[in-house]
Amino acid sequence: MQRLDPTGGGGAWTTRRRFLQVGYSGLVGVGLPGLLAARAAAAPARGTAAATGRARSVLVILLSGGLGQHDSFDLKPEAPEGIRGEFRPIDTAVPGIRICEHLPGLAARLGRLALVRTMAHPEGNHLVAVHCVLTGHPSRPRGATDLDRIASRDDFPCYAAVLDHLRRRRDGVPNGVALPTRLIEGPLTWPGQDAGFLGPRHDPWQLRLDPNRLDFPDDSLALPPGLDPDRLHRRRHLLSQSLVPPSGDAFLDQQDAALALLCNGRVGQALDITREDPRLVDRYGRHLFGRSLLLARRLIEAGVPIVQATMGIVQTWDTHVANFPRLRNDLLPPLDQAVSTLLDDLAGRGLLDETLVVMLGEFGRTPRISRLTPGAVPGRDHWPKVFTAVFAGAGVVGGQVIGKSDRLGAFPATRSFGPADLAATIYGALGVDPATELRDRLGRPLRLCAGERIAPLYTTAAI
Repeated sequence: MQRLDPTGGGGAWTTRRRFLQVGYSGLVGVGLPGLLAARAAAAPARGTAAATGRARSVLVILLSGGLGQHDSFDLKPEAPEGIRGEFRPIDTAVPGIRICEHLPGLAARLGRLALVRTMAHPEGNHLVAVHCVLTGHPSRPRGATDLDRIASRDDFPCYAAVLDHLRRRRDGVPNGVALPTRLIEGPLTWPGQDAGFLGPRHDPWQLRLDPNRLDFPDDSLALPPGLDPDRLHRRRHLLSQSLVPPSGDAFLDQQDAALALLCNGRVGQALDITREDPRLVDRYGRHLFGRSLLLARRLIEAGVPIVQATMGIVQTWDTHVANFPRLRNDLLPPLDQAVSTLLDDLAGRGLLDETLVVMLGEFGRTPRISRLTPGAVPGRDHWPKVFTAVFAGAGVVGGQVIGKSDRLGAFPATRSFGPADLAATIYGALGVDPATELRDRLGRPLRLCAGERIAPLYTTAAI
């Protein structure tokens, strides 16, 4: 089907707004895939006691590729040289808790954070592991040799898709937004990013940022000059009169959702970075991590219930080679800056109490430092057997460590928590019963989540 441009052109529109690209469709020169999320039931007003649990929103900060626990939140300074690594632990705002020297901002804010040091699951493959942490379910391999399990419509749906399925909205605000890019590399699309067997109508909205154009804050998703919301609606009405679409036409359904979103003042303002104080933009950092988390905060403030902000592209944190220089120079400082500012910003706006923030990779890194190839700069490989997840906000008791890894940071020494427990915690925070039943494409009943909420997050746990 030919895609229709209701502006009557589109060239200048797409050129002027290359900074923000949304999905794949071509409406107004900006694609909006799966925007039937904009059709979910209206979100409860802030401050109401509607059945949404303690959290009004959830922000998942995904460290795609896997951050090493030894080099961030679970250092082992007494371990042998080939394990402990190059980084020193530093004191934090909470006596007895120490984290990496390259995370001074988070160290100063440890009173707001809970570190779960015994996350674990069995999947050492990036794609399968991402599906686990973004859905709470193991991926379903198609065959014994199918190690790179690419996305399909048989996958279990991600958190935002489930919420969209259960709670329809009609206010033009999507139930889920993911940024700054989809997790795709060559022919591989990471599973766990979309609605899976629930269908594309429940896919979260994908917002794509151009990392090469972060110095152009005047680029934003907004209607072009001369096209106000009323005019846009009139054009859409004319289109509907000239076409006789089949019932349930997916493309026109997405157009309707896109129009609702583009004409929604809250969402449009959230995406217009020119409305932000430049000093705050500087505090977040004029880099991809900072811009992603600033937009995430603005979307949460606009009422989006689930935002996934991936720190980089696929495997950004996959430090098989040059683990220590990459973390020291390129990864940990901007992450520390952006997440520290995010916590302050959410708290200052009264949003942290109603926003659950979760930061983790799909797994950790090996205890032993090694060379991927002879002569390569040393790094760490995949390690799902134990890693750390960081939680804050929405009733989470900060200033604590939950769980303990063994002396080498290789295995849990106390109770471990898996992706199903992570999912139960996220759903529970939003007031969604983990025992809810979904039906796959064959009509088979599937429990939403088999895990248990990580209860120590909401109490003071022993270190």
